[in-house]
Amino acid sequence: MKLKKLILPALSFGMALFVGGLLVALSDSKVLALKDQPLSMIGKGFSTAAGAYWALFRGSIFDPQLAEGHFFQGFYPLSETLVAASPLILTGLSVALAFRAGLFNIGAQGQFIAGAIGASWIGFTFELPIVIHAIAAIVVAMLFAGLYGGFVGLLKARTGAHEVIVTIMLNYVAGYFLLWLLSTTAFLRPGRQDPLAPDVRESAQLPHLFGPDLRANLGFIIALIAAAAIWWLLSRSTWGFRFRAVGANAAASRTAGISVARVTTSVMFIAGALAGLGGAVQILGSEPAMTSGVGGSFGFDAITVALLGRATPIGTVFAALLFGALRAGGLTMQASTETPLDLVLVIQALVVLFIAAPALIKSLFRLKNVDEGTTVASKGWNG
Repeated sequence: MKLKKLILPALSFGMALFVGGLLVALSDSKVLALKDQPLSMIGKGFSTAAGAYWALFRGSIFDPQLAEGHFFQGFYPLSETLVAASPLILTGLSVALAFRAGLFNIGAQGQFIAGAIGASWIGFTFELPIVIHAIAAIVVAMLFAGLYGGFVGLLKARTGAHEVIVTIMLNYVAGYFLLWLLSTTAFLRPGRQDPLAPDVRESAQLPHLFGPDLRANLGFIIALIAAAAIWWLLSRSTWGFRFRAVGANAAASRTAGISVARVTTSVMFIAGALAGLGGAVQILGSEPAMTSGVGGSFGFDAITVALLGRATPIGTVFAALLFGALRAGGLTMQASTETPLDLVLVIQALVVLFIAAPALIKSLFRLKNVDEGTTVASKGWNG
């Protein structure tokens, strides 16, 4: 990624932090109580915002208090950031790949759930050797989710059904199907009435990267490998060229002899498999017992991550790390400074707002000749 492409995201993030800091300060009653003393109010507001962001840092990167007994224990927050970012990278790649092919994959949520179902089923049902078990669970998860996504591509290719509508509906199907599964004897943990599946066997769980006390696991490495693979696919392969060509102009690609229908189906299959891999990483890495809320908001956050990452693999990785840090550090910020957790979501929304409006950032900072990169807003997608 060229340096110029980093300018707008960096400025957008800075503006989001600035506006978010103002909201943090103005949400503090102690700051508002000084409204008759402007200088004191500004100083107290700055102190409040700085304290909130320091708490956010301690909750997402490094906590000196935890490091007092053991230095590396201070990186526990960073471990939590990596845990939160791993499935976000994979679901973000799912959405970003579809963007590059001119498709809007809103179905990463349902595909994530399909992958989690496959990984959980293989993980607690079968007894396999330690490495083979995890590989089998990942492969089945990617296959389930790939077929789930590929079905959308096939419908669009054969019938012209809009992928946005179909994927939204399939999100509901996946969510309610999961609820039904967790009420069956095959998936419901014995002796429980609440929707909770058995834990996956230890032979299927992904190993921790930095010891048993830190939850960061092999899923983060898998996510980075997937990002590198998608970069190679898009930048160095013939299929990747076809994906990008169809995304740029489907009609011209069809005239050039590229099968748009085949590209559409293939892209949605791969996108589904990536989201399913995210579900597998979540189940095998950090949440071994599948629940009805296993999907969380990963599939929907993926849209934001892909947008912030300019629909590029490298950008998606950094965007997912940012959102993982906000997610991990938000609880510490709330506990330490009594800042509402909702303000973390506001900061995320502000990042998206400024990223999606590059003309606004250019106008505010009087920038010229700065590359806006590839965004859905600037390129659109095929209807």
